[in-house]
Amino acid sequence: MESGYEPPDRLLRVDLTDGRVESEPVPEAWRRRYVGGKGLAARYLYDELAPGTDPLGPENVLLFALGPLSGATPGEQRYAAVTKSPLTGTFLDSYAGGDFPAALVGALAGGPSDEHGGHLAVLVEGAADEPTILRIGDGDAGLESATPEPATLEPAGDLWGSDAAATCEAFDAPVACVGPAGEREVRYATVASDGGDHQAGRGGAGAVMGSKNLKAVVADGEPIDPPDALADLRAKYEARYADGDTGRWQAASETVETVDFADEVGVLPTRGWQDGSFEGASAVGIEAVRRAAVAREREGPTPGGFRVETTREADDARETVPRGATAISLGSGLAIADFDAVAALGETCDRLGIDVISAGNAVAWAIRASEEGVIDRGLSFGDDAAARDLLQEIARRETELGDLLARGVDAAADRYGGADLVPTVKAMELPTYDPRGSASMALAYATSDRGACHRRARPVVEEVFATESWSRERRVEAVVAEQDARSLLWSLVADDFAGETFEDLGAEWLSAVGLDYSPDELRTAGERIWTLTRLFNVREGFGRADDELPAKLTDPLESGPQAGEAIDREEFDDLLSTYYDRRGWDEQGRPTRELLARLDLLEAVDDETPVG
Repeated sequence: MESGYEPPDRLLRVDLTDGRVESEPVPEAWRRRYVGGKGLAARYLYDELAPGTDPLGPENVLLFALGPLSGATPGEQRYAAVTKSPLTGTFLDSYAGGDFPAALVGALAGGPSDEHGGHLAVLVEGAADEPTILRIGDGDAGLESATPEPATLEPAGDLWGSDAAATCEAFDAPVACVGPAGEREVRYATVASDGGDHQAGRGGAGAVMGSKNLKAVVADGEPIDPPDALADLRAKYEARYADGDTGRWQAASETVETVDFADEVGVLPTRGWQDGSFEGASAVGIEAVRRAAVAREREGPTPGGFRVETTREADDARETVPRGATAISLGSGLAIADFDAVAALGETCDRLGIDVISAGNAVAWAIRASEEGVIDRGLSFGDDAAARDLLQEIARRETELGDLLARGVDAAADRYGGADLVPTVKAMELPTYDPRGSASMALAYATSDRGACHRRARPVVEEVFATESWSRERRVEAVVAEQDARSLLWSLVADDFAGETFEDLGAEWLSAVGLDYSPDELRTAGERIWTLTRLFNVREGFGRADDELPAKLTDPLESGPQAGEAIDREEFDDLLSTYYDRRGWDEQGRPTRELLARLDLLEAVDDETPVG
């Protein structure tokens, strides 16, 4: 089907060391095999980084990646921030929505006279001598037909030191920026947009951005107007999404209902991972948010989060958008049963530019360490004022404790002790669901390519309601299928939830712009992308020992519907072996040559990557 839409086929390379901006073609074979977004960025990361590259050194790269359909797909537009994580040392991809991705699509789009469709990504390398702003102009960014300076670098001036809200307010165009935490290279600093309402959160992309002295990227572009064929597809898929279970759930509750769900089934992380349910869940869950809401983020079939007003972080009332992770990590996780207090803590994180999940876990660790006598601080659960003070210490690295927690829970435990207080995988703090109530979720955390992540696969939402106990094979298949599917959808950079309507993984959409894939080819592409990120991690020295779960999870939950449940080491080891076998990896978790040949990855693998 002809659409009149030309998919993007170039990359905008920004060298902050030399102050140079260049446009270059993306190899056609790369676009075909890796699609865009996560996949294409992973290929660049694997190709351009030497093993052992310092994530906070100038040799690391940071990509702002889009997909071949960005600006046209249903739901909220998103971009991917991709780099080597300073928290985990692994491959890292984080995603954010809001106004910035749509503006970036417009800023990177090709002009009507061009024979190509513009750019799929911005790759930032090197480091500036002084705090800098990257401004990407409207239209043909970096192309021969562009205006003389379509993408420019300019001093950040007094903006260095400003929080995310103030930085965004300083520009007339949408912005992706770092707050004080990114400037100080907190290893789970975020890239913030829309005043902090949207964050590319986990793993520390904001720290990488700060290490490069890049304060903000400004997208001076207008959202594109898709041709009729794509507009018709979007309308059809948005209607399908609005009528589906996920669409109705998001319209009614967005992600905040995660609190109520996790509490009901006994997997809600509470009091620093001691309990699986929280007596104050209703005070921070969906009904509390609905009572406080003044509006939704946007109208239409995918209305987005709930806007609430908070005055605790600033003198003037400001609207903020607390999500499920906020209510869990800063609510039940810290035993704070006060929605206003939790929303204010979330705003603190958003303004400072730190990931609410890692930050909440860092505070929870400090409270538990204080209670256990590991540190002398006098912290306690339920104290939102003390939590806010510690968040500031972390983001600004003002004290020894704050500086250590800015490096992650593992760093603090290495210094003080208390490694068994709060669980991590590959140095990333666990997020939304306690895996002691779901073995498949435990496997998803352990094998995630960026460290503990509940978005790569979340089989818990099915397993906890299953009428019969899942077999080992069923658990493995559920995790593998979701990991592959999400790798592909994040290469299209589709909305997490609306993308679930792509039953053919986007084949119909890609065909509409002249990119013909069968659903089987797209499934293979998802597997190829997941395998490539594994190759990146294996080259960095990660293996089976890094896919194990922390000792904390072998302690039984103390209360709730899953009370007494814990991870059995031997059973989990068998589950991991079954996962490796299903993946075509060897017993050490290394992809085999036979698998790489099937996935057309042999030509990509360098001599420094051990394979099975």
